[in-house]
Amino acid sequence: MRPAALDWSVENCTIARAMEVLGERWTLVVLREVFNGVRRFDDMRVRTGIPRQVLTNRLAMLVERGVLRREPYREPGSRPRHEYRLTEMGLDLWPVLVAVLGWGDRYLADPEGSPLSVAHRDCGAEVRVELRCAEGHEITEARDVLPRPGPGAHRRA
Repeated sequence: MRPAALDWSVENCTIARAMEVLGERWTLVVLREVFNGVRRFDDMRVRTGIPRQVLTNRLAMLVERGVLRREPYREPGSRPRHEYRLTEMGLDLWPVLVAVLGWGDRYLADPEGSPLSVAHRDCGAEVRVELRCAEGHEITEARDVLPRPGPGAHRRA
């Protein structure tokens, strides 16, 4: 049986576009750190072990793409520097990181568990990502989702 997806073009796919921004390992590590409140270059470099040039490149790309913004700060007696803050676009990535964390915890965690967890600030309960359709039905199985062309899809010739 021929998949219906072969009938429409994915040349302008937003998943592919998103992966141009997020698809490199260190990018998600940088975002994890900023979400955790680690916003300064030297703190990120020491905490993660990311090579200096790689971190410089990732931060510059995330700023250029509008995921992070640079905010100046100055320690007494030091030159002005920048820390990195999430933009609205960056904050909207939070569910993506929670989903990746949940997947990693399920399949890749050490026997003693994950070194990171996320909890609701108000009640302390664990936070996890759930899928729901626009009518509010919970989606628990990938087979319950039907891929179909979106408004920007083009029929293949």
